[in-house]
Amino acid sequence: MAGRTPIRPDDHLLSPENAALVLIDYQPEQVGTVRSIDRDLMMLNVTAVARAATAFGLPVVLSTVGVALGANSGTIEELRAELPDVEEIDRSTLNSWEDPDFRAAVEATGRKKIVMTGLWTEVCVAFPTLDMIREGYEVYPVTDAIGGVSRDAHDSALRRMTQAGARPVTAVSLAAELQRDWGRPGADRLRGILRWYFPEVQKLGA
Repeated sequence: MAGRTPIRPDDHLLSPENAALVLIDYQPEQVGTVRSIDRDLMMLNVTAVARAATAFGLPVVLSTVGVALGANSGTIEELRAELPDVEEIDRSTLNSWEDPDFRAAVEATGRKKIVMTGLWTEVCVAFPTLDMIREGYEVYPVTDAIGGVSRDAHDSALRRMTQAGARPVTAVSLAAELQRDWGRPGADRLRGILRWYFPEVQKLGA
């Protein structure tokens, strides 16, 4: 068997040492309006992303919108259960990057590679992604863990972000990229995620 690949100090790929995860507005009101992807599959994928972030020790920024205003509920329960110790940052802004507390939380991670998830693709993912790219961040939207009000809205937003420099990934590719080598210590983190994920996908018939 080939030897373990060393962890590169200046890795251009996503790694536990250089990436952070952002989750924006996974609230019942927003989840219920998604039409670009099956909602159960989307929630399974974002749960996989949250599990990967926890397993690999990524800093996590979790944000909601309109809770203090009485317009929305907090983060949907199934996702909140994966991140019990992560504080929610509530906003009034549609563009989370324009909220000082959110921005400070992202900056406090010290990471420039940001794995981006949120609802909707065309608003709460696209707006901060475009701003953050302009400010020197590398942003990685997780395409199968986000959703828009229509397939066209989702696809158009992904094109807009990609043209601006965003780097799309998927839930499973993210987990695999964080591990990278089955011979590295802690490979059971990835094995555990995959052994849980694929039976759940099969249950959904996806």
